Amino acid sequence: MDTENQTGVSEFLLSGFSEDPELQPLLFVLFLSMYLVSVLGNLLIILTITSDSHLHTPMYYFLSHLSFSDICVNSSVVPKVLVNIQTESKAITYAGCITQMFFSSAFVCLDNLLLSVMAYDRFVAICHPLHYTIMMNKHLCGLLALVSWLASVLVCLLHSLMVLRLSFCAHTEIAHFFCEMTEVLKSACSDALTNYVTLYSTVGLLAVVPLFGIIFSYSKIISSILKMSSVEGRYKAFSTCGSHLTVICLFYGTGLGVYLSSAFPSSSSMGTVASVIYSMVIPMLNPFIYSLRNRDMKRALRKLFSRSFFSM
Repeated sequence: MDTENQTGVSEFLLSGFSEDPELQPLLFVLFLSMYLVSVLGNLLIILTITSDSHLHTPMYYFLSHLSFSDICVNSSVVPKVLVNIQTESKAITYAGCITQMFFSSAFVCLDNLLLSVMAYDRFVAICHPLHYTIMMNKHLCGLLALVSWLASVLVCLLHSLMVLRLSFCAHTEIAHFFCEMTEVLKSACSDALTNYVTLYSTVGLLAVVPLFGIIFSYSKIISSILKMSSVEGRYKAFSTCGSHLTVICLFYGTGLGVYLSSAFPSSSSMGTVASVIYSMVIPMLNPFIYSLRNRDMKRALRKLFSRSFFSM
């Protein structure tokens, strides 16, 4: 690598996955299949929620935002991976890298905030059922969604603009399959201390604080469920939270893997696997988790399919 700093570097090289040419067709088919399932599944969730008036509730309102965010997370990463595999190229332009870093980070951050808002919604529904419609009114739901979007966009825009001031060496290779923010910072030739301090400060604010909010909400939810005398009531309460809790465990588990790998370079392979899970696998699984484990969604899906079938 040329040790001379090049502030006008035109492109980066992404290390990608295996360089074995025999594996490339398999990886292409695998990632393309996951992408199509994810996009179509999440679009179906959005369509189902918007077309069924019984699902026009706060929980499904936030779920539609989460599904849209998952489509965007997928679309900010996977198409470029597929193009690079197909063209046998590792290159991504400087502008393309910064753009990919912004959108992938923004929508992952949005996922995180929406999951915490959905936990609060379940907390109000189970612990304060009599006040649910008053507390979770349309204005509050719209405000929570708006704040989640604005916080995600503004924070990730700040980080992206701060990356623009850094210098990069010619022929810089990013040890990842996409422009993940911490990997881009590692590749800088200039001092990125301010970037790291800002990054981990905002991670603490927008990831750790919502996580504690989720833990608090579910501790109260579990306490309330255990106090219920009816077994049927307990089952119904658990069933409304099970899907959300599954997604939370997957999301935060893989997120922890990504940031542990950024702190310990020897665990970069673990970070790659975790990044594949949160950028490709989780968005693909979310429609199945929320539809197969949810009676209302299954009923609405059957209604949508039957209406589509009879209208043909």
